[in-house]
Amino acid sequence: MINTSDILAAAQLLKNGGLVAFPTETVYGLGADATSDAAVARIFAAKQRPQFNPLISHVPDAEAAFRLGDFPKQAVILANAVWPGALTIIVERRKDCPISLLCSAGLSSVALRVPAHPVAQALLQAVGRPLAAPSANRSGRISPTAADHVRASLGDAVQMILDGGPSTVGVESTVVRFTENGPYLLRSGGIPREVISTILGRQVIDPTRYDTDLHSPGQLESHYATQAQLRLNAAAPEWREAYLGYGDYAYGPWNLSKSGNLQEAAANLFKMLHVIDDSSPEAIAVAPIPMTGLGEAINDRLQRAAAPRPKS
Repeated sequence: MINTSDILAAAQLLKNGGLVAFPTETVYGLGADATSDAAVARIFAAKQRPQFNPLISHVPDAEAAFRLGDFPKQAVILANAVWPGALTIIVERRKDCPISLLCSAGLSSVALRVPAHPVAQALLQAVGRPLAAPSANRSGRISPTAADHVRASLGDAVQMILDGGPSTVGVESTVVRFTENGPYLLRSGGIPREVISTILGRQVIDPTRYDTDLHSPGQLESHYATQAQLRLNAAAPEWREAYLGYGDYAYGPWNLSKSGNLQEAAANLFKMLHVIDDSSPEAIAVAPIPMTGLGEAINDRLQRAAAPRPKS
């Protein structure tokens, strides 16, 4: 159980430039003072993360976000409708924005989110500064949805972990970038595309293939990787494959949702990948997942986890 003294101790560590892992409704974040170049650099070092991959900064409410970035009218509408919640909005940073340019990987944009988790909210209020907070795991590996996942992945690289129990959403935030040409969906996530399109009264489009800059985390082709190779859309496992089922596709003990509920499947995704991967299978086969609602986010994570690994 997290109490006020835990929050205050974590806030002091962050103000002093330290790293604190904390729960959000999506996944656990590795927090640092987003206004400090040195603190943000520690995130990249702890995660072994490439510095061309931007970070999301977390703030306690929409008004705090509006002071940091230039929000066009539709971005304001979306923020007020969804925040706090599993949505990141990318806009141009204000000239007086104090967030470290390391968070933006040298770009003129800034990625902002208002988390809904009460522990994250309490921490942000206590710190009084934006917190850069990518997922609290080694870069490219399975995202953490429990404090134990953070300990296993980062170990002593994080100074404090606030254990707020399992994440309820289970996949990262949806990322929408606003430009003159309209809202772009850079990453599918906890808020389905259809919900955003309904709020805005227009379709959210995918970024052009000619835009090669990374404006958001989760855009790398290979990400969320398990140790074992994944085979997707598998109706059944092959010899010596572990099987991650969904609905009626059921072989073995692991099933994202026996009832075929995509919200339950999203919440279970990273947790079950951790468990299966820890059993050291030769390979992992994954059942077909519908491409509707949260299924888009689940399939996105699985496709990146199954992508060819970059050579070291």
